[in-house]
Parts: sequence; structure tokens; C-alpha cells
Amino acid sequence: MKFSLSWLKAHLDTDASATEIAEKLTSIGLEIEGMENPADALKPFRVAKVVEAGPHPNADKLQLLKVDDGGAEPWQVVCGAPNAKAGMIGVFGPPGSYIPGSDFTLKPAKIRDVESFGMMCSYRELELGDDHDGIIKLPEDAAAKVGTSYADYADLDDPVFDVAITPNRQDCMGVRGIARDLAAAGMGKLKPMDVANISRSGGGPDVRTEDPDGCPAFYACTVKGVSNGKSPDWMQARLKSAGQKPINTLVDITNYVMLDHGRPLHVYDVAKLNGGLVARKAKPGETVLALNDNEYTLDETMTVIADDKGAHDIGGIMGGASTGSDEGTTEVLIECAYFTPENIARTGQKLMLTSDARQRFERGVDPAFLDDGLALATALVLELCGGKASEVTRAGTPPTEQRSLSYDPAQCLALGGIDVAAERQQDILEALGFAIADDWTITIPTWRRDVAVWQDIVEEIVRIEGLDTIPSTPLPRKPGVARPTASPEQLAERKARRAAAARGLNEVVNWSFISEKEAAPFGGGNWSLANPISEDLKVMRPSMLPGLIAAAKRNSARGATSIRLFEVGRRYLESSEHPTIGLVLTGEKSARSWQGGAASKFDAYDAKAEVLAILEAAGAPVDKLMDFGEAGDAYHPGQSGTLRLGPKKILAAFGALHPSVTKALGLKGAAVGGEIFLDAIPLKKKSGHMRDAFAPPALQAVTRDFAFIVDADLPAGDLLRAVKGADKKLITDARIFDLFEGPSVGEGKKSLAVEITLQPVEATLTEEDLKALSDKVVASASKLGAELRG
Repeated sequence: MKFSLSWLKAHLDTDASATEIAEKLTSIGLEIEGMENPADALKPFRVAKVVEAGPHPNADKLQLLKVDDGGAEPWQVVCGAPNAKAGMIGVFGPPGSYIPGSDFTLKPAKIRDVESFGMMCSYRELELGDDHDGIIKLPEDAAAKVGTSYADYADLDDPVFDVAITPNRQDCMGVRGIARDLAAAGMGKLKPMDVANISRSGGGPDVRTEDPDGCPAFYACTVKGVSNGKSPDWMQARLKSAGQKPINTLVDITNYVMLDHGRPLHVYDVAKLNGGLVARKAKPGETVLALNDNEYTLDETMTVIADDKGAHDIGGIMGGASTGSDEGTTEVLIECAYFTPENIARTGQKLMLTSDARQRFERGVDPAFLDDGLALATALVLELCGGKASEVTRAGTPPTEQRSLSYDPAQCLALGGIDVAAERQQDILEALGFAIADDWTITIPTWRRDVAVWQDIVEEIVRIEGLDTIPSTPLPRKPGVARPTASPEQLAERKARRAAAARGLNEVVNWSFISEKEAAPFGGGNWSLANPISEDLKVMRPSMLPGLIAAAKRNSARGATSIRLFEVGRRYLESSEHPTIGLVLTGEKSARSWQGGAASKFDAYDAKAEVLAILEAAGAPVDKLMDFGEAGDAYHPGQSGTLRLGPKKILAAFGALHPSVTKALGLKGAAVGGEIFLDAIPLKKKSGHMRDAFAPPALQAVTRDFAFIVDADLPAGDLLRAVKGADKKLITDARIFDLFEGPSVGEGKKSLAVEITLQPVEATLTEEDLKALSDKVVASASKLGAELRG
């Protein structure tokens, strides 16, 4: 919510600066999102007088001006404004000034071969209005202010606050509510609200409510003989500071009261109505053309305001285009109704329609403010538009039942952690509008729908007193050495994250929600939101890869040539969520160089290497893993695989991503990736933060080489597992170091050379021991059809 300092001071008597007010707002829970002063951008612009005005020698529609801005010499300015003439007072921007409305900086220039320095400005160019028919014309008495900054002359030095209002603070959806909070926090004194005593005559309008659940109360009056036009400058200035565009006086009055007091209203042109107004349920399929020029189809759960002809307004959300006021309006009906928050929220969600009125009604406006809100709006209409007001028609009953609760001042220290004197607590609560009885029974004001229990009272006292006053008190701790609290799963995740980062991968954090389009290549999502905040965040991700591909796409679009990303998060499958590490590699694996030639690309083996390294860091038994088949439709066939403990227990998938997947998600070029399923890794029950102590073997290791002739389609991993299984105690490692294929080994055959490492534990291995172990290796390999190569 935005408002200016001068607007705030209309309710708060204070000498505090804008900076002090901004700091206090944040400290009491009304966080400042921004603060800007429109005068800052307009400081360079000065009140100036056109001394001379003559025709441009080379252009019929341009004039050549001499402009006095209080300097030593007048400026020569080429001007195309039709109203520029000698003697007029306007606003001049010297060279070097930034024109906010046109987004450029003034520089000396030649226009049709004539030098021009600076410019005389229009309201639109300074973002002070929409008028662009000519340059600003100031009153004649402004001649005494020539040379003065226009921001100072026009009193534009009025900082604007942008405050983030949380959904529970419906009382602060108006400037007066914010002023009340600041007064309670000691930033000044809240001024009394001036509700005029309106002279009324004649019966009230025919209004009623037939929907007590959606619209419990409908108050209204009429004003005859009004004259509609532009609202006064002070009101336009305040509306503009709040980001509102002035329309006409009648509409501006309703917007002003809404922003000033958090009370939405609506005005109808009586001449455009057919009979009385009624708040009722919409008929199925009934349509309304709203003020935003969009037509909405309604259902029977929604509340509308209708006359004898049909529905005109979506109650509490947006008025209709057909009955709004315009310059020809002479009689208006002012509506001030109360709409049920829950009904407003449901209707707005169904229609996907937001408005300032909806924001306030769905949070809950003050149900006891109908008479005062109507009186404030009526008084402004009479003051600014003239006319005569009717009596008020009050249909229905607003929910104004008093709510109260019991409270003990000692609860502030017990729950809030600060010792605030009972008298100070009472002063704070009364300043916020609460009534305190002698026995500390607290009556809750009607505008504080969010307060229901005594804990809410403590929260009010603590936030006004200041969260920074809560002392830092250490929690009690049991004696002795603290024990680690992380579970084995958490420790494995941490180790895997560190390993991925140590290997040069960059961690990203993506949303857990993705679009249906992103989920489709991965089998679609199992969990979807019926009412997402965005269609791009509708499906809970079935894989980590869509988000990583999207991140890689963004990095690639910004010129990154080598992209190595990983993410630790959750996949959401049919019945549960699964902790997973995903990774994507794309772009250049190594840059081109004079030594290595052209740049190299990532392949499936790079993804496998990363997956294996992370699995090992997480504690997976990588020496026992088997490489099975392809990884699924998201991966390239023949360039992917899975790592398993047995046929069914999949620990990871890796490989080149299928071209159709990367194309569907907008990633240019080939990419490889993988996913490590952390919940599938068998972990030790006891796992600490520290590594096991390094204990080098006392005896020297021995290596032996074997060359086996095997079938050409035999996976090398199967041979390695068979060889290592020959003696699990002595054989600590085995690796393939040579592959040979050719006529000498036979058709359909290949030669695989294996180096095994033997680590004696108790005694040095003798020749007899080595011979016996070699026989075991050969025998174990022969079970796969392997023959020792001669």
C-alpha cells in the first residue's frame, strides 16, 4: 500500500521525519518495501519565464524562445508547443536534466540547424499528469519565483511510503489504520476523526439484501443536483501517491475513502438504474460487464448488486460499466455495504479477478464503519460536487457483536520475553483501540478481526514495544558434551552436496512446482494444484531435471559456455516425496585451446562419473553397483543407464538427455544429466560427521594382470564383479585397463585386460598364495564364459 507523508499527517500529528517513520513502520511489523520522493527527480527543473518568442527560421511549426531561469543569460530553446508565447511562466529543464516522462536526458542539440539548450516541459513529460497539449503554464504571480526549483514551488517535496501489509492486518489497509499503529508506537498523536453532521432530507433509496450470507448489510443514500468533473488538486495528489489514476470527482471520492479508511464504496448514476438495488445471489450463467471492460460469467455462489433489469456489480469486488458515473451525472446513489470475507475470496478466485476492494473485503473491513464510511463519502460529495443528500437506507444487519477475552499482564513476560509494566501495556492496547476493564477483560475493536486469543494480545504489545527489546537469552542446556543431532540421511545428503560442489558443479534452488508442459516429458505430474498462483507453478515436480534444464537454459541465454548444475531437493511421485540429487551438464566440457584443439562436449560418461563420485561421497557401496539398461524416456536410448544394487533397487540414473526433452523445454544443444535417489542408498545406522581415521596397511599391496577373451556383448562391469568376487578379503580393487577386438581373438569376441590389487593383511603373499589366488580369479571369470588369453 502506498501513501504520502502529507496524507499520513492528515491523521497523525507528528514531527518525525520520513526516515524515522519508515524505520518505525518496519519495526512494528508494517514492512517498508520502498520510499521515494517525487521531488528528487524534479529538483533540476526551475520556474522560468519566456522572455522572447519568435518563429523558427527553418520550420513553420517550431518557435525560437529566449528563456530566463534566473541565470546570468537567457537560454535559447527551440519549442514546438502551440501555447508557448512571450511573457508566460513555465517549467524549464536545463541541459543535463533527465525527463522522466520521455526517458531521456537533455543535451544541447541542433534542431533544423538552430542550436537549442534545454526545454520547456509539459505535465506528461514530468509525470505530473496526462496533459501534453502544451507546456506547463504557471500563474502570473509565479514570476516572483523565477529561478526557484519547481519541486519547491509546487510543494512536491512529499515522500511516498510503500508498505507491505500482511493478510492479517486488515485494519492497516487504510492510511488511518497505519497512523493509529504509529501513534501507539510513540510517533505522534492520532488526530480525532472528523465525521460531518450532514443535513439530510427526503426518503432514502430503495435498497435491500436478499443474500445475508454474502452481504449481511447494505447501506445507501442518494445525492441530487451534483456537478461532476475533475477532483481537486489535493485529492488527485494523494491518489497519485497511492498509484491511483484520478478519473472524476465522484469516483475519486470513493477511491479516496477506501484508501484513507480502508472502506470500499461505490457510486451509481441513478439515471442509469432501473428500479431499486438488491444484493442477491447471481443466477447461473448470469453475466456482468465490469469496469475493467471484461465480461464475467457468474454462478449461484456469487453475490451481485442488481436492479430490476439485471446484475450490474460483482458485489465487493468490482462495479459494472453500465451504471458508473460520468461528467453528465446529476444524481448519485452511494453504496456502503458489508460483504462476507470468505464469500469474496471464493468469488475472486473463481473469476481470477483482483481489485482494491476485493483485497480489503476478503481480509475483513470494519463492520461497524458503515454509517461513518457513508457519511465521510457523502460529506465529500456535498463539498466538492454540491447537491442535497437523502436519508440513509439501512438494509440488513452488519456482524458487529463485541468480542472479548481475559488477559493477565504477566503473560507478556511469560510468552513474549519482555517485562512491560501493566500500565504501559494498557496504554498500548488503548491506543490501538482495545477497551480494558478493571479485571483485564479486553474488548476487541471491530476492525481487528485477526485478534482472537490472549496470545494475539501479547503479540500486539511486543511488536509495539519493539522486537529489538527482547533480550537474547540462551536456552538451558544439559551438562556434558553435545551429541550430533543429524540423522544418517541428513549426513549423507550433506556429504553428497559438498562432493558435488567440490567437483565444480554449481548448486541451484528451483521451485518444487513446475508447469504441465515441463512435467510432460517426465511422465507428467502426480500432484497438481487446482488453483495455482501461476500456470507455470501448477504441478509438483516428478523429477529434478525440468528445473535444472530451465536453469541451464537461462544461463545459456546469458552467455554461459560451460554449465554444470546440481540441485538437492525432493521429487513428488504417486504416494510420497523422495529426496533426490539432480545434475545437468551442457555446453563445453573444455574450451578450445592451442594444445587440445576444438572445444569438447559432455557425454554420458561424464554424467556417470559425477553420479558415481556423489554416490561414493554419500556412502553408497559403489563397488557393488551394477549398470543396468537404459534410464527411461527422458534419456537418449543407448546413451544412458541406471546404477542398481540388484535388479530392482535403483540408486541412480544417468545419461544423455533425449533431444525431444531438451527441445520441448527450450534448451539449445545437447545435454547430459542424472539423478541420485538418496532414499535408496543403504546407510550405516551410525554415521558421524568425521571421516574414519586413516590406517594404512602394514604390508605392501601386490598387483596382477589378467587378459580374458569374452563375448563381445559382455558388460565389462560383470567381469569386474566376478573377478573381485574370487576373494573378497584379499582383492581390494579391480579395473579394466585394455580392450582389444580383432581377428586374432575371434569373431564375436573381445579381449579385456584386468588389473587386480591384492592387499595382504596378516602375512606377505608367497608364490603359492598368488598361484592359488590366480586360479580362483580364472575360475570365477570362467563362469561368465571368459577364457584366459594365451
